[in-house]
Amino acid sequence: MEWSLERVREMVAGGMQSMRDCESSAFGTAMCLLLLFVWYCYRVGREHSSSPLRGGYSTEPSRVGGGGGALISTDGDGRAKGRPVSGVEEQNGFAYCQSTECFRCTNTGEGLNQRLYHSLQDYAKRYTWSGMGRVHKGVRDQGRYLTSRPTIQRPEVFFLPDLPSAPFFSRDAQKHDVELLERSFPALLAEFENIYHAPPARAGSSLPPGWKANTTPHGQWWTFYLVNQGTPLALNARRCPRAWRVLGQLRTFIANNVFGNACFSVLTPGALITEHYGPTNVRLRCHLGLRVPSSCELVVGGEPQCWSEGSCLLFDDSFLHRAFHEGSPEDGPRVVFMVDLWHPNVAAAERQALDYIFTPGR
Repeated sequence: MEWSLERVREMVAGGMQSMRDCESSAFGTAMCLLLLFVWYCYRVGREHSSSPLRGGYSTEPSRVGGGGGALISTDGDGRAKGRPVSGVEEQNGFAYCQSTECFRCTNTGEGLNQRLYHSLQDYAKRYTWSGMGRVHKGVRDQGRYLTSRPTIQRPEVFFLPDLPSAPFFSRDAQKHDVELLERSFPALLAEFENIYHAPPARAGSSLPPGWKANTTPHGQWWTFYLVNQGTPLALNARRCPRAWRVLGQLRTFIANNVFGNACFSVLTPGALITEHYGPTNVRLRCHLGLRVPSSCELVVGGEPQCWSEGSCLLFDDSFLHRAFHEGSPEDGPRVVFMVDLWHPNVAAAERQALDYIFTPGR
């Protein structure tokens, strides 16, 4: 068979075109797979990793315990919003929640353990079991952990095993956020003065808008929440734009689950916050001193510490703790800006899983 030069050229050109078509097809397939992967990562990150502090204000009340009891939001007259609540005592301007779906209202036992485990299984099916060893261990043996803990440290809702424990932590444990808060001291103090000295919310009330009174054996304890049990409080956040921006800049603020809170906290002279435990050991509570008269003290796990204006105190509130102000009326109130930060030894994968398990309202 004879081959002409022209015939050879045609065959070579056809072969090269075929190779280009194959390469183009393979490249197109690869690009489609890459775009699908990017879209999936975007959806996952948006659903479970975005901070509500960066996405505007939410007006939904929290329904799951986080700070000092399982609570639901009330309106300005102290009436419970959402579902009706009758015959319950109010503290901090909130009514105690009686929902059977509330983590903190549910008695520790098989019911709570099963709900936690089902949530963890659901998370693992959607994402991964990788890095879930301690979370799985904690959920599996939660009832035993909560009942067998020594009386000095006994979280009320969730205990993550194998975390380093101490009543107080060094400022280096969350250095970035501590330094950011301390640099923001003048702005936070000025914003506190604005909301604290505002006119009363209504006739006959001694409290300005947004402030709530806690029950104490003596003295007065007032709080102004920006985030309560993982849920932003829209009206309060609008009154404190600078504090809100600071929260959005914190790297370790617990913004996505019921264990996260942020508020201004005021103790008047003679006030006592009685001994109690926090809900979990996965967080560190941070107090930035704004107004600190003498004779004010915080006792955690039997260890006393004093606040200092412009400085942060980091402590594990799953330890038994109390606070008091024994100064005279002339001393004025003790004021701190309080935020809940992640315990530094809770890994990123564990944080994501805990955010999923303890999402407000879950």
